Amino acid sequence: MKKLHRGALAIALHAATSFCACENVLSPSHQTPVLASGWQGQLIANGFTKPRSIHFDTAGSLIVLDSGVGVRRVRLEDKGDTCLSVTENELLIDDTELNHGLALSADGKTLYASTVSSVHAYSYDPQAGKVSPNPRTVISGMSNNDHTTRTLLMSRRSPGRLIVSRGSDENFDVDALDLSSGVSQIRVFDLNKLGDGDTYDFNTQGRVLGWGLRNSVGVDEDPRSGNVYSVETSVDEITRDGVNIEENNPGEELNFHGKADERGDVGNYGYPYCYPLWDTDVPDNEGLRVGDVFSVTQNSTFNDTTCQEEYVPPRLVFPAHTSPLGLLFSEDGETLYISFRGSFNPKNPVGYMVSSVAFSDGQPVERVSSNTALSDVMTNPDLSRCPDECFRPVGLAWDKEGRLWVTSDSTGEIYVLKRTGAGGSGSGGGKGTFVTGSDESRARGRGVAVGVAGAAVVLAGLIAF
Repeated sequence: MKKLHRGALAIALHAATSFCACENVLSPSHQTPVLASGWQGQLIANGFTKPRSIHFDTAGSLIVLDSGVGVRRVRLEDKGDTCLSVTENELLIDDTELNHGLALSADGKTLYASTVSSVHAYSYDPQAGKVSPNPRTVISGMSNNDHTTRTLLMSRRSPGRLIVSRGSDENFDVDALDLSSGVSQIRVFDLNKLGDGDTYDFNTQGRVLGWGLRNSVGVDEDPRSGNVYSVETSVDEITRDGVNIEENNPGEELNFHGKADERGDVGNYGYPYCYPLWDTDVPDNEGLRVGDVFSVTQNSTFNDTTCQEEYVPPRLVFPAHTSPLGLLFSEDGETLYISFRGSFNPKNPVGYMVSSVAFSDGQPVERVSSNTALSDVMTNPDLSRCPDECFRPVGLAWDKEGRLWVTSDSTGEIYVLKRTGAGGSGSGGGKGTFVTGSDESRARGRGVAVGVAGAAVVLAGLIAF
């Protein structure tokens, strides 16, 4: 019994001191995020121009693709929980053409970053924080307008295979009907087979993981099954039989693409003519339900049946215009985290959140007809203030302590989230704890610390007794 009391005392004292150790806490530039039950969060860094993709290198540094600036290396002092502070923030790669994609090789010694047209490879020393001055171009031929990000994902199942996503040239791009155009596609390239000085052409080389994909910015690989998934930001200004249905349709998509090391190209996912329903209140809707793929036109040669029989359907559908841009599996493959950057139209703001989806055996638990597959993890408290006064999440990454890192490109901020108890996958409810630098939050922190310290005193008395 005496040992039990001393253990409890140690825990109480640790909890009390952890609140005091975190000094100079940053406050979000706009609204303080709301966290789900079982989560704690904190703003760790700000002042970036447009932070998009992030990764941790083998030395524990946070590598940030700051769009229009280059790649930054951020060193952190870690005092536990979400109490971290930046000790160094240096420009690792000075290249204003870099705009989104970022990946690291399996050994951490090669860094990949993307421009609108190309993927560059840099020799990287994570301990010294240095890259080679002259990068090698490993993939080229991707220039187009409108959707200009090029997401990069290095396969963990098959090291050396780099997955690259390229979006459409415009909102409704008929070039996506032509596989040789290279637009609206996800391809995988085996860099192990790339000769010295050689460069892959995106349009003619690599294996197609999917085409007919308007703009699949978020891509990740289930670490257990090796299954590759993407999230699709779908079309705007859509009509059906001449009726505008863009307010709540089409749904954003979660798509399945097989494994990076499988053979053979994967099919067409329907863009620019086929889309999944989110709101079934559309013309000629008999028999349609959430997730069903429909055609923007109904005629004898192209209709709903054509879409449903000849194209690959999504695995899940999310609310229209929420704009999913980041995708990240938990290490056990049981949860998929998605960053929704949010709608560009302030008439009816939606998205602006990090949410989670339950997985089992490499597949979503919910059916494609579900409209409740998402569990919120981190949200803005007042969407009516979006997009101008909201965080807009994009990049997601895990650190070695299992904490979830999130970038907000609109505010130039980087957050860290930590699971603290039950409901940690994201259960909504707004009962988590977000630590801010405000007087009120510091007072709350002191109050908790005093309460825990008081409990420690009581326990100490019990031990002494």
